[in-house]
Amino acid sequence: MLTPVILCGGSGTRLWPLSRNAYPKQLLPLISENSLLQDTLLRVRTISKVTAPLVICHEEYRFLIAEQLHEIDVKNAQIILEPFGKNTAPAAAIAALQLSRDGSDPILLVLPADHAIKNMATFHAAVREAQRLAEQGSLVTFGVVPTKPETGYGYIKKAEAVQGTEGYHVEKFVEKPDIATAEKYIQSGQYFWNSGIFMFRASSYLAELKKFAPEMLAACEKTVAGMTSDLDFTRIQKNDFAACASDSIDYAVMEKTQIASVIPLDADWSDVGSWAALWEAQDADQDGNVMHGDVIAENVTNSYLRAESRMLAVVGVTDHVIVETPDAVLVAHKDNCQDVKEMVARLKKNQRSEANLHRRVYRPWGHYETIDQSTNFLVKRITVKPGAILSLQMHHKRSEHWVVVSGEANVTRDEEVFVLSANQSTYIPVGVKHRLENKGKVNLELIEVQSGSYLGEDDIVRFEDVYGRADAVTA
Repeated sequence: MLTPVILCGGSGTRLWPLSRNAYPKQLLPLISENSLLQDTLLRVRTISKVTAPLVICHEEYRFLIAEQLHEIDVKNAQIILEPFGKNTAPAAAIAALQLSRDGSDPILLVLPADHAIKNMATFHAAVREAQRLAEQGSLVTFGVVPTKPETGYGYIKKAEAVQGTEGYHVEKFVEKPDIATAEKYIQSGQYFWNSGIFMFRASSYLAELKKFAPEMLAACEKTVAGMTSDLDFTRIQKNDFAACASDSIDYAVMEKTQIASVIPLDADWSDVGSWAALWEAQDADQDGNVMHGDVIAENVTNSYLRAESRMLAVVGVTDHVIVETPDAVLVAHKDNCQDVKEMVARLKKNQRSEANLHRRVYRPWGHYETIDQSTNFLVKRITVKPGAILSLQMHHKRSEHWVVVSGEANVTRDEEVFVLSANQSTYIPVGVKHRLENKGKVNLELIEVQSGSYLGEDDIVRFEDVYGRADAVTA
C-alpha cells in the first residue's frame, strides 16, 4: 500500500499579501476553488491502493487544516503537529517511524502541500512507475522535465537508465544555477528540475538516514516515542523535537545515498513559488492576463491582476503583478516577484501586523475582522460557528462591549449566564471572567468594541478551553 505524506509547512511569503504567516499559501485557493492543500489531497486520493494520508503541519494551523480535510471528505487522516519547523528530513523520518509502529513497512509518497500539477494522468503514471522502484528499495525523487532555463529551482542530473523502468539513476543534485548555467543544463537534456517530491519505503529511508544522519534519526525516534494525542491530532513535544537538526531530505540523504533514482515528471508542474510562477501556472486570456475578482483592465498585457475586496482598475501596464486585499495592495514587476520576500521581512522588522495577519483572522471557533481601531479602542466583527465556544478568559487591560447582530449568544460573565439575541448587548469590565458560546444552528454575528490602555491579543488569561490552547495567547 502507498501512504501519502503531506508536508504542510512554510509561510509562502513570496505570495504576500494573499499569503501570510497566519494563513499561508497552502491553505489558499490560488489555482482552483480548492486550496493548494486540498488539491494535493484530491490528487493522491484517486491513486489505486492508497491509504489515508498523514499530514505534518505547524500546530498553529491544526484547526484550519482539519476543517479543510473535512470539506473534501478526507477521513481517517493522521495530523501530526510540529511546534516549529525542522525542514523536510526530520518530517519524513517522523512520518516513516509513525507509520511503521504497527510493524508494517509502508511506501511513502512525500509531497509538499503547496504545489500545482495540471496533468493528473501523467502524474499518476509517474507515481506508479516510482512505486516499482520504491518496492525494490530505491529512494525515488521526481524530476520535472524543464521547459526553460530556470534559476529558482535546484536541478537533478540523471545517470544511466534503471533497467526495465522509465527511471534513471541519479548522478548528482545541483544548487540553483545562474542563468548561463541553467541554459547549459537545458541544452544538455541531462537535467531535471528538483520537484521536492519523493517516494520510498519507510525502512529504506530510515536506513539511509541512520547511515548519513544518525543523530537526526535518534532525535526523531525519541520524538515519536514521546508524541501525545491532542483531540484529533498527534502532538510533538517541544523539548524532544528541539534536539533534532534541521535539514532537507536532499541534503541529509539524497545527495549522499547510492540508491537514489529519478522518475521524469512532465505533468505541467509548478511549485507556485512566486506571483510570476502563479501567473505561469494558470490559463491567461488573449492579452496574456490572468485576472481574479472584480478587475477592469485597459491596455494591459501579460499581467496577474487579483482583487479580493473591491474593484481593481488597471490601465497601461505590462508584465506586472497587482494584488488587492482589504488591508494591503502589492504592485510589482514580474521580474521582481522574488523580492516580495524581502518586503515581508521589512514589514516584520517594522512590526507591521500586515506581515502576519489578514484583516480576517481565523480561529477554531470561527473568525473575526477588525473594522476600526485607534489608540484606546478597537472594533471587531466576530463570527462564531454553530456549536462553537470560546475560551473562558479575562483581560487585565481592556473592557469589552458586545452587540449581537444575528443569532443568539450564550454569555458567561463571572457567575452570570444569560442569552443575548439580535440588537441586545452586554458589557464585560476589566478583570471579569467571560465566555461566549453559540448553541444555535446558524452563525452568531456580533460587534465587539474593546477599550483600554492596551488592546493586544496577548492580554488574555485563559481558564478553560475546549481546543486545548491553554498555553496560547489567542482568543
